[in-house]
Amino acid sequence: MTHSRLLCFDVETVPDRDVLPEDFAEDAFPKKPIQNRVVAISFLAASLDRDGQFERYTVEECRSGGALDATEEQLLRGFWGRFEKEHPRVVTWNGRDFDVPVLVQRAFMYGIPAAFWHQAGDRWTGYRNRYVVESHCDLMDALADHGASKTLKLEEGAVALGLPGKIGGHGSEVRDMVAAGDLAGVRAYCESDVLNLFVMYVRWALVTGRIDAAGHNAALQSLIDYLSAERATRPHLGEFLDQWRNSRRPAAIFVPVPTTE
Repeated sequence: MTHSRLLCFDVETVPDRDVLPEDFAEDAFPKKPIQNRVVAISFLAASLDRDGQFERYTVEECRSGGALDATEEQLLRGFWGRFEKEHPRVVTWNGRDFDVPVLVQRAFMYGIPAAFWHQAGDRWTGYRNRYVVESHCDLMDALADHGASKTLKLEEGAVALGLPGKIGGHGSEVRDMVAAGDLAGVRAYCESDVLNLFVMYVRWALVTGRIDAAGHNAALQSLIDYLSAERATRPHLGEFLDQWRNSRRPAAIFVPVPTTE
């Protein structure tokens, strides 16, 4: 399949007591995707164009789906509705093991169609094929060469690239944040994850030959421009940008662009 959209997304959940066994420990994490209630779906959307043999990504928005008071069903319908319309290439971190199964199985509960996800392409080109990074790139899995090496945590990969990593929380804190009514904080934290994810994907796309150095730098500049424009009304985006720019770790934001003589 050929895609014209790029969608990096991340999901935050809490245990769903309505479907968990009565003896489920209060502080445990549900192992089955369907036992996790979705409280936030955050994403970064970018256009995906082609310039000869290379791709080009331009950031358009980074936000969380639905209103603060949206129900889980509304969040799921919004996500799958957008996916069915845009047919994007999706990028996740451990998405095959957690995020996507949660979104699919919770949609199953509510009877929400996700036909394109399941039917597009064939066994060699569809979204559900682990090795088809053209349609769904689980970047954690791709960087580990699909199990050939140990997997990285998102924070570890981000730190290696000089990115801020986790801002405003951690996955283990989401349950308490939701209990305290801090859904805005959960969404801001989740959005910081997709910002890290997008930058890491752009670097991976350069290493794997999907974009060239000029395209890499242009994609990250489009992100910087977006964060700069949004920082006045969304401070966590400005915080991400400031920490990224001020990082003293060795990985530079931009890479050298070869000159032609």
